[in-house]
Amino acid sequence: MKLYYSPGACSLAPHIVLSESGAPYSIERVDLAAKKTAHGDDYLAINPKGQVPVLALDNGVKLTEGPIIVQYIADHAGDHRLMPKAGDFERYRVMEWQNYITAELHKFYSPLFNPNFDDATKNTFRGLLRRKYEWIDGKLAGKHYLTGDHFTGADAYLFTVTNWARVSKVDLSGLAHVAAFMERVAARPAVQAAMKAEGLIK
Repeated sequence: MKLYYSPGACSLAPHIVLSESGAPYSIERVDLAAKKTAHGDDYLAINPKGQVPVLALDNGVKLTEGPIIVQYIADHAGDHRLMPKAGDFERYRVMEWQNYITAELHKFYSPLFNPNFDDATKNTFRGLLRRKYEWIDGKLAGKHYLTGDHFTGADAYLFTVTNWARVSKVDLSGLAHVAAFMERVAARPAVQAAMKAEGLIK
C-alpha cells in the first residue's frame, strides 16, 4: 500500500493508523499547491479531487477519504483495536466519532486556513471550535481515549486535527482532558514514527 500525504494535513491520521497497524506500506509526499507528487507526477491524475489522503493498493485500486481509508487499513490488518470488527457495536462508536470529527471539527478548521475569510469570520469559527472542544473535554474525562482504554482510528483523527489549533489560533486553554489526550497520543511510538516520517518532529 502507498499513502499519498501532505505533512501535517488530515492524511496524518491514516499515516498514524498504518504505523500502528504494522502493515507494510510506503508514503509519497504531495505538493497540494502545485498538485504534484514528490516523484513529479500529476496528482490530479491520481486523485481528481486534488486532496489528500489517497491510499493506493497493490492492485492499482485507489481509495480516498481519510475515515474510510482508516477503516480499510484496520480491517486489512485485522487490528480490531484500531477499528472493532463489523457487527461489533463498538465499531459504530468509533465511526460515530470519525463522523463527528469530520463534520464538526475538520471542516470548521478549513476557513481558518483560507485567506479569503476575514478576521471576524475566522473568530466566529474559532469560537465554535472552542465550544466543541469543551464538549469533547468532558467526554474524555476518565478515559485514555475517545472510546475508552484502547487507541482507535478516531483518536488518530482527533489528534491530527487538534494539532492545527495552535497555528490557527484556536483557544484550547484550560481543557485539561484534551491536553492530556494530546500528550498521551503524541507519546505513542507509532505516532512518533509517522510524524518523524513527515518531518513534523525530529
